[in-house]
Amino acid sequence: MGDFRATLHEAIASRAKRAVDLSDYLAAHPELSGEEHETSRLFASWLEEEGFEVQRPLGGLPTAFQARRGSGGPVVAFLAEMDALPGVGHGCGHNLHGTASVLAALAAAEALGDLPGEIRVVGTPAEETDGAKVMQAKAGIFDDCDLALMFHASPQETYADYRSLALDGWEFVFTGKPAHAAASPWEGRNALNGLQFFVHALDMLRQHVRPEVRLGGFVLEGGQAPNIVPDRAVYRLEPRCPRRGDLDALVARVFDCARGAALATGTEVAWHEFLHGFDDMLPNDPAEALMGEELARQGFSLVPSPGPLGSTDVGNVSHRCPALQAEVSITDLPLSIHTREFAQATTAPQGHDALVRGAEALAAAALRILADPALRAAVREDFQKRR
Repeated sequence: MGDFRATLHEAIASRAKRAVDLSDYLAAHPELSGEEHETSRLFASWLEEEGFEVQRPLGGLPTAFQARRGSGGPVVAFLAEMDALPGVGHGCGHNLHGTASVLAALAAAEALGDLPGEIRVVGTPAEETDGAKVMQAKAGIFDDCDLALMFHASPQETYADYRSLALDGWEFVFTGKPAHAAASPWEGRNALNGLQFFVHALDMLRQHVRPEVRLGGFVLEGGQAPNIVPDRAVYRLEPRCPRRGDLDALVARVFDCARGAALATGTEVAWHEFLHGFDDMLPNDPAEALMGEELARQGFSLVPSPGPLGSTDVGNVSHRCPALQAEVSITDLPLSIHTREFAQATTAPQGHDALVRGAEALAAAALRILADPALRAAVREDFQKRR
């Protein structure tokens, strides 16, 4: 491929203003999970305008899409997230780093020219809820990719070796028997008691799990009126562990807690998943080293990964092909993500700068993967070792 950097830099620079304007527009017009119709259209239209073949919708998801350019060689896929948060807007920065993936793909395609290789952009809706990447990974969309990549907006710190917690979402429904709470409570079976016992059992379980385990939940339904013994109570739980196998073992213990609570209170309990399970992010040392080099080249100061933070459906992608999600600082302020303040940071000058430089780092990493068979082999070998 030769020295692609001058061509790549010009390709990024010539599109930077449009990318920044698009990100700011999305910030001003946030769309919730599964409702990203305008965001999806704008991303897909820009890609189609520059010669990508676009499939939209994708896999039965109205706002998902896949755009392709090039053929006959290795494949890289840029992941473009789109959804915002209720009441907060783009407090996770998807407007910014989704646009960065599109910008990176456009610039990488120009720098690649007619050389063998395929560049894809996969529009991945609903990361904040169901996680479209879970279904896309199951459908095999990423199975032929040599690398899937993106960056995620972050406060203060930049690092390439992001780690995530495996996550499940379970809804527990306790059912009992209604009765008058004053006249004849003995005739009832209190579903809320079953739920309360379950939550107490979870609190006791927390004493006997590793510190990095999370058991977050809330009461969704707890009854209709104080003078009626509740015959239905609903609890939503999101258990998390650093590895999928450990999470599956934890969930089995959670189910035992639910059964015991129902038995103790004379109620019944059933459960179902209310969202798709997110897998943990598989490390890939060669890919992360590559990404770190390119981020440093763009002037970002890197720090070591702090360990598993949060959960992402990119984890599911990482179990199907080599994948990475770098964290890129968009502000020096000690902000928390999923806040209005962080949403505002995506439209500040430092956020704009991170979008452009982060996109160039992504594109350069992708081009190096496409151009270097030895690097691809090392990335693939590390992936196979960790699966």
